[in-house]
Amino acid sequence: MPNRHSMFWRLVLLVASFCLAMVWVSDHVDQRVAYHSSFLSAQARQTLQEYAEQASAAVDKGPIEVDRWMAKLQREESGVILLLDSLQRSLGTRELDKDEQRMLRFARPYDSPMSRRAGPRPLIAIDLDESGNQLIMQLPDHLSPWHQRALRVALSVYLPPVVLSVLFGWLLYRLFISPLDRLRRQANALRGNRLGSLLPLSLTHRNDELGELGRSLEYLTQRLNDSIRQQQQLLRDLSHELRTPLSRLRVACESELPPVLLRERVEREIAGMQRLVDDTLELAWLDNEQPLLECTPVEIEPLWNLLCEDACFESGWPRERLASDIPADCQVLGDLNALGQALENILRNAIRHSPAKGTVRLIARLVETHWHLHIEDQGPGVPQDQLEVMFRPFSRLSAARPDGDGFGLGLAIAQRMVTLQGGRIWAENQHPGLRVTLVLPNV
Repeated sequence: MPNRHSMFWRLVLLVASFCLAMVWVSDHVDQRVAYHSSFLSAQARQTLQEYAEQASAAVDKGPIEVDRWMAKLQREESGVILLLDSLQRSLGTRELDKDEQRMLRFARPYDSPMSRRAGPRPLIAIDLDESGNQLIMQLPDHLSPWHQRALRVALSVYLPPVVLSVLFGWLLYRLFISPLDRLRRQANALRGNRLGSLLPLSLTHRNDELGELGRSLEYLTQRLNDSIRQQQQLLRDLSHELRTPLSRLRVACESELPPVLLRERVEREIAGMQRLVDDTLELAWLDNEQPLLECTPVEIEPLWNLLCEDACFESGWPRERLASDIPADCQVLGDLNALGQALENILRNAIRHSPAKGTVRLIARLVETHWHLHIEDQGPGVPQDQLEVMFRPFSRLSAARPDGDGFGLGLAIAQRMVTLQGGRIWAENQHPGLRVTLVLPNV
């Protein structure tokens, strides 16, 4: 069933209103046109009034003149022609027969609306004078008010549907075609790589299907724009980062180092470039694909112990320098591999920037429905204005916290891993040291 903001209800309302308006307007216009067109024209009334003046003059001259005038008019205008007094008696020499007396009941004043129910030639009455004498005659064909019946039918039957159809089409265009045309222009802008153009708020703020489509298209535009910008930035940064090891390789090859030292230098630079390329590709994959991670319960303490063993092996740190304060029931809802990689990148970063004899500690605390995992080191910290910058790819911080042999991709990858698991990550200074906090839902 469509929701209450669906275009279905607007379309139903529009069509129903159009049908009701069509019926009402057609009926109303037909009645008004029929009423106004049933009156005799001014020229017809003038002609009948002239007949009445001629009849009045004949009455003044007597019944024989009345008969003569009626015979003359009979030759000009066919149909019933009678001259009567106030008692509906004939003013001529001939008395009325029964049929003519019955017809008198249907006579109506000539200045009143004519009715087609009385036939194509209704019987009309025209007063001759104040004495009550009347001229009764059938309305002549050439004086009939229905000669413009075709025009009346066109005005009452055909014109209202045409006008309402134009109005209906205009409303339909405003409701459907105009927004669709804006969506088409936005799609053409995407095809032409004009990613900076956005849809108007009047379309994206709609609550119906077109508004949802507009928001989706706008999100696609922004997502595509961000993706292209990120890829361009990654390519610029990657090319910049590769220049340094390539320059060192060129210098090493041009130098006269012993073969053993040259081999070690080449292997070290190639390993660094391989790690740089792998991390860059992984970051680009996370940004572009945004994979759906299957979140399951993950125990933090065993995962942390495993990561600490690998970190101690790589760095040569003793295990006691990697401390932890993790409750026994600490379980988060996340992806084991992604969470492990995020914690490993943060741990390596903390070890890299820790002073001699420094320690790194993981503290887990349950806050309402989420676990807060704090990884703290004892290094020099990060300037306050660079706490967010440090999560950007290839970020270079101040000299107080050099990157060492890193490329500035570890924290960027960790941030994306945590975000894909529905969590959050941020950093804050501890004075001394830096604390990186991960927030993940409790099981």
